Amino acid sequence: MVKVLPFKGITYNIQKINRLDDVMSPPYDIISKEMQDELYKKHPYNFVRLILGKEKPSDNENDNRYTRAKELFNKWLKEGILVESDKPAVYPYKIEYMVNNELKVMNGFFILLKLDPDYKMVKAHEKTLSKPKIDRLNLMRACVANLEPIQLLYIDRDDKIRERVDSTLDSPIIDVKGYDGFNHKLWRVEDEDVISMIQDELRDKILFIADGHHRYQTAVNFAKEMREKTGNTNEDAPFNYRMVILVNMFDKGLSILPTHRLIKKQGVDIDDLLSKAECYFTVEEKTFDSSKTTPKEISKKIRDEIKTDKGHKFALYIRGKYYVLTLKDEKYMDEFARGESETWRRLDVSILHKIVLEHLMGINQDNLEDHVRYTRVDEEAVRFVDEGRFDLSFLMNPTRISELKAIADAGEHMPQKSTYFLPKMLSGLVIYKMNI
Repeated sequence: MVKVLPFKGITYNIQKINRLDDVMSPPYDIISKEMQDELYKKHPYNFVRLILGKEKPSDNENDNRYTRAKELFNKWLKEGILVESDKPAVYPYKIEYMVNNELKVMNGFFILLKLDPDYKMVKAHEKTLSKPKIDRLNLMRACVANLEPIQLLYIDRDDKIRERVDSTLDSPIIDVKGYDGFNHKLWRVEDEDVISMIQDELRDKILFIADGHHRYQTAVNFAKEMREKTGNTNEDAPFNYRMVILVNMFDKGLSILPTHRLIKKQGVDIDDLLSKAECYFTVEEKTFDSSKTTPKEISKKIRDEIKTDKGHKFALYIRGKYYVLTLKDEKYMDEFARGESETWRRLDVSILHKIVLEHLMGINQDNLEDHVRYTRVDEEAVRFVDEGRFDLSFLMNPTRISELKAIADAGEHMPQKSTYFLPKMLSGLVIYKMNI
């Protein structure tokens, strides 16, 4: 059974902050060092100081970015920079944005979700990495709060929940332009009838994690840790809940974009790699005049060339040229992934990871974090290789919603970073503090 609850959300105090746009932040996991510096300069109360504080050479067990986040969080609460609502509520959330020259509006709402440690009602579709989980666990231990949400999808073909929620909305309590140029709006709904309707509709649903696999597992780990530490085995203890954003899987404002692979591995012989790849793929070499073409133009050209409704295509990019790889026969995956379902074996990311990365390049689960990084920006998949930051990159097509659902339903996991949902949530809109 899915159990959700309203909560007393903590938001920025509009009486203290002149321009809320200046204190909002991108999600922690897409903030670069340069972006972090910009956000620090933008405003002394910018949310980045809590979710991704700067590290110092003098950091130790008692003074580090997690302890500083805790001090700042408590200080901002005490000074009234952040304020908690008087009554429990749900927080409807809309994002207006442009993608592929089309205006879209994503509809969702913040709410507390009771954790499902066994993943029976909450389905995950991606594997997680160890480092992000340790990082977010340390931050949760320090602040005892959910500073950022997790995004999950539910199935509501008739869109009943959104229609009921929308019928209650008037002026938003927050209306800001995010780092992405998108318009983010937040409301507070305390109506008990609306909340009860949401709870009833979701009770027997299956939820699918869209964005936040690491944070969900971190919450599960934190709850277990708190039960052992406090001896509190109450099923409804605050640490057994997690602040999430729920979005209808069929919401027309939801988009999935690809996540490209950046490879750093010494001694890769491209000619040898491509020669071996020809056993499984049709390989087409593409050249261009780099002096007359920008990385943005090249990445767009690549994306257009690999786009397909049938078959499996991706591109291998090296400095000055790229290769389009098209799988010759899906049956090759029956050999490389015998223990996985047919749906899993037919995913582009599975084909890339099992045949190219693992079989041809020797990059497996044990050393993946040493050699592979990720970018959701098409241009970066080209530019970072041109700049010498990485040796090569793979540009991908996006995973489909139907594939995500099938994988999650089967209890399987895609390779990490297989999906990238747009729009990304804005950080700093609302916080859940656990009163433990």
